[in-house]
Amino acid sequence: MPEYKVQVTTGSMLTAGTYDYIYATLIGAEGDGALYSERTLLDNFGPDFVPGTTRTYTVKSKESLGELLLLKLEKEQRFYLPEKKWFCSEIVVKTPEGEDAFFPCYRWISRGEPVVLRGGKAMKVTDDREFKILMEHRKQELEARKKTFKWEALVKGLPHLSSFDNEDELPDELRFSKLRFATLKIIQTFLELREKLLSRKKKWENFQDMKNLYRPVKTDMSDYVDGHWDEDDFFGYQFLNGMNPNVIQKCDELPKNFPVKDDMVKSSLPEGSSLEEQIKEGNIFLCDQKILDGIPGRNYSGECLKMTAALCLFYMNSEKKLKPIAIQLYQEASEENPIFLPGDKTDWQLAKMFVKNGDTIQHEAIYHLLGTHFLAESFAVATLRNFPAIHPLYKLLIPHFRFTMSINTLARTALLGKEGAFSKSTLGYEGMRDLMVKGFSEMTYRSLCLPENISDRKLESVPNFYYRDDGLKLWEIIKSFVKEVVEHYYTGPNDVKEDEELQDWIKEIRTKTFLQRKEKCPSSFEKVEDVVKFITMIIFTLTAQHAAVNNGQADFILFVPNAPFLMRKSPPSTKGQSDKNTIFETLPTVGQTAEFGFLAAVLSQKYSDAVLLGKNPKERFQEQEVKTMIVRFQKGLSKLSSEIDERNATLKPPYTYLNPSQIENSIAI
Repeated sequence: MPEYKVQVTTGSMLTAGTYDYIYATLIGAEGDGALYSERTLLDNFGPDFVPGTTRTYTVKSKESLGELLLLKLEKEQRFYLPEKKWFCSEIVVKTPEGEDAFFPCYRWISRGEPVVLRGGKAMKVTDDREFKILMEHRKQELEARKKTFKWEALVKGLPHLSSFDNEDELPDELRFSKLRFATLKIIQTFLELREKLLSRKKKWENFQDMKNLYRPVKTDMSDYVDGHWDEDDFFGYQFLNGMNPNVIQKCDELPKNFPVKDDMVKSSLPEGSSLEEQIKEGNIFLCDQKILDGIPGRNYSGECLKMTAALCLFYMNSEKKLKPIAIQLYQEASEENPIFLPGDKTDWQLAKMFVKNGDTIQHEAIYHLLGTHFLAESFAVATLRNFPAIHPLYKLLIPHFRFTMSINTLARTALLGKEGAFSKSTLGYEGMRDLMVKGFSEMTYRSLCLPENISDRKLESVPNFYYRDDGLKLWEIIKSFVKEVVEHYYTGPNDVKEDEELQDWIKEIRTKTFLQRKEKCPSSFEKVEDVVKFITMIIFTLTAQHAAVNNGQADFILFVPNAPFLMRKSPPSTKGQSDKNTIFETLPTVGQTAEFGFLAAVLSQKYSDAVLLGKNPKERFQEQEVKTMIVRFQKGLSKLSSEIDERNATLKPPYTYLNPSQIENSIAI
């Protein structure tokens, strides 16, 4: 009798095991297409399915099952023990012919809910047409997914997201691990207690107390910020290598609504040089916050806060340091909207804080929450609805959605809810939503692709721009890996066009994620290179870009004057009227500072169960060729990590956010 060796691996989580009976049904097909199956009880004598173990069972069949197509798992009650879900990681079946059939599972299995797994190589829909049962399995899998994962427009004008209102509604395998959730709760409890103890105080009285506020969760970089926050060159540095390196651009022509004159900035430029000459030499840069113009601030203490929409001019000096040289806090030039200069002392310091207030709000709303979290969830829903688990692009993409829906369902309340953190910013709940809609209307496919983004902002040759340097290298490493994998499966000239699931996927992304806008998303794929570029953009956004805008939040936000989320007073409309007391009256109170610091500390927290870019422990591919590609990808990341470590050893401050050793494989926090 033919024997099949069934090797079953139970997940390593503490709660992954079960005492219940597990049945496995192997389904195969001989050359004539007839189906053969064999059902057997894997465990007769005791609780074999304990966390982190692999057990091998023998299944005997009256005749060969032929090519193994499917494996069905069923869970039934043992004695009168209560239900306990079982997490099956993977199953490998060795056939009598000596071949291994790999069945990745990675899901929780309950009583009375059979799970049917596909095994073998990754298959496109065009590869499965030989077997009706496989086509039917693909169809049933996607129909079930579409019932589970439904689209919902959370905010009109933003990408559609999943319809889950809270984490409890998510399928078990998409939720936070118990370890991560417990760690998050411990940090939250500690910092909230600290916040309550501090909230009785009112305004700040000195900068030193601000520096001491979050001493228990300080980092080396946040200590550096404490000591350099008020220096003009560090202010400029942050627009290249801080938590929001997305907005600065080369200035080819001074905006007409920003009438900076040579006599205003001559002390900031080389002797005898003019602003026009420095623009021609490529040394002048601009941060224009016009996207904030017209969005009213929130009501605070009976008054409407004023949201500035600043223009900030920078000069790259001979020491290769980027320094601000002129700031106008509103878009329309007027006597009540003066241009502040480095010699304006306290007014200059206050003007920089208003610029950073706008930058912090823009960062959180557009480049962090919208540009990574919301896009990631939308891509995830489209992937789950349109690719069955056997599809090569599902196998390629699914590791990059780990915990994303879990963190996003929490964020909708904690950040974007009516009582969330965003509601306490200068803009408030409604303003932040309006800003996100406005930001999304200006977001394009090009802007999400780092090489084009850098080129469009004309920042190819800016010195000491480590976000660009590391990011472009990462983009190429990811692209090279994606290209290898995609070309492995799409070998024919019409393979891309004929993959109905791929075409349905991109159509749904264009409709639900990018809301039918041509400049944001192609309507179909014609060539392999189109697929490679789009998937590279997705993986880069969900890994490197998120790390760049997320991981430094505690570093730059904990000391509130460096990146204030709230400004309680209007900016100066004339020069010479501000002093230190004005600054402390304008910045958030002690309690408000504690609250924003708590948010930054949680969002930048590192977790022991993190999965780093390229090191996903859940195997999806059976093909040795693809496994070799993954190893090559990992080696490329490791080499870049070593290069960044070597550079950072002599760099102060070091730029670490795009070091592969610091980048999670998904948006998991």
